[in-house]
Amino acid sequence: MLEELLKHLNAGKPLIKGNEFNEIMHEVSIDTQKKLSQINNTYHTEAEMRDEVALILGKSIPESIRIRQPFYMDFGKNIEFGENVFINSSVHMQDQGGIKIGNNALIGHQVVFATLDHGFKPSERGNLTPGRIVLEDNVWIGSNATILKGVTIGEGSIVAAGSVVTKDVPAHTIVGGNPAKVIKEISE
Repeated sequence: MLEELLKHLNAGKPLIKGNEFNEIMHEVSIDTQKKLSQINNTYHTEAEMRDEVALILGKSIPESIRIRQPFYMDFGKNIEFGENVFINSSVHMQDQGGIKIGNNALIGHQVVFATLDHGFKPSERGNLTPGRIVLEDNVWIGSNATILKGVTIGEGSIVAAGSVVTKDVPAHTIVGGNPAKVIKEISE
């Protein structure tokens, strides 16, 4: 049933409050939170953290990944990591909608990846709409930035600290602010 839920989420289909997929997502999330609570409350090397995260994800991840504690995932089943990724402490990944992190990505302290939105109408607030977040290769996300659902950060780009990214970021640009806007282009 988890595979069906992942297909549903990755297709961007909404989760209607009270349906079976919501219940499965909730159960998986509770299990992930329990495991992360135990992991984050004792010291682990970056290699040990990588192995613990891989166990939660249920798949192997590149050995070149470095993850600092504490590290948080809401769901823990819908993240893809490239090679040579560095994740600093207190990063939060709400991964139900899917998160893909390219090679050589740098993710600063307390970055939030939010892949779900609630319904806008009060009567639909319990419904959730997923959207995949993609970080292409060589991206740097500054501390305390928030990346919202459906956003792609283009290759070689930088998101300034504290920014809220609501729209796609072109390749080789620096964005900043709330909402994030292009500050300048990056040239070699």
